[in-house]
Amino acid sequence: MPDNDTYSDLVQKVKTIDILTNARVSGQQAGVHISLFKGQGVEFSDIREYIPGDDIRAIDWKITARYGIPYIKEFVEERDHTLYLIADISGSGSFGHTVSKFSTLLSILATLAFSAVHYHDRVGLILVSDCVEKFIPARSGRNHVINLIQTVITHVPKSKHSDLRPALSMIMQRIRRMSTVILLSDFFTPDCSKELSLVKKHHDILSIRVSDPREGELPDVGLIELEDAETGEQLLVDTSDPVIRDSYKEAAKMHSQSVSHMMRKYRIPFVHIRSGDDFVPVLEHLMRTRPGGEL
Repeated sequence: MPDNDTYSDLVQKVKTIDILTNARVSGQQAGVHISLFKGQGVEFSDIREYIPGDDIRAIDWKITARYGIPYIKEFVEERDHTLYLIADISGSGSFGHTVSKFSTLLSILATLAFSAVHYHDRVGLILVSDCVEKFIPARSGRNHVINLIQTVITHVPKSKHSDLRPALSMIMQRIRRMSTVILLSDFFTPDCSKELSLVKKHHDILSIRVSDPREGELPDVGLIELEDAETGEQLLVDTSDPVIRDSYKEAAKMHSQSVSHMMRKYRIPFVHIRSGDDFVPVLEHLMRTRPGGEL
């Protein structure tokens, strides 16, 4: 857990999120309603005539050919949902000039988990650094979600490094039935495009990048010592040098573009949330965005 977030502050934040999520659900403001995700399957319901605006992929071509007008198959989605949250807990999560990325990630995770449990969906968790540090199978119930969030808060990472591939591989190995998988990370990790593409074939995957505004631009504050939170490497930097600031800004821009490109390539719904932002409207938009692309 990052040093600039106290245990009591985070617990209080989770309690507040629980109350707010419950209020939203009770008021039927289901913007973050987890049932907007795909379920674990669909059940055939009926056949009817095609109406403009229907998904052409649902057309029953045999019946259409028989009657000479387009017909579509209707399906009812199973109401049995499973959500797996993959949380990147590597060292870079401690960064944040006002609110740490870890705290922001925790708030997002808790909002999604409480929203799911209010609709009786199952929630599971994978904590990952450069290896899978914790795997909690999906279960339903408020107590389960509270214990799950407590695990995120109290877990002490074994490694500061980051690699999402082990977590994505675990999804493929352990989760057989189709589930919704939400990946929360700053994506300062080795390339995981291969693993993402494999998970995408079998599950409904969404991605949330969590960053800090200071990561995009280096302020002019003279000589400072920077430390890589994951490697511990330290470097003395003269931030008054415009060449250094421009290089830093360009590197940050390239990282952001590479993550966006990867998500678009595999059509994975994707949003970018910065620490301190009001993330609930962004989550609401994400839930309604199919297929992917950065908002």
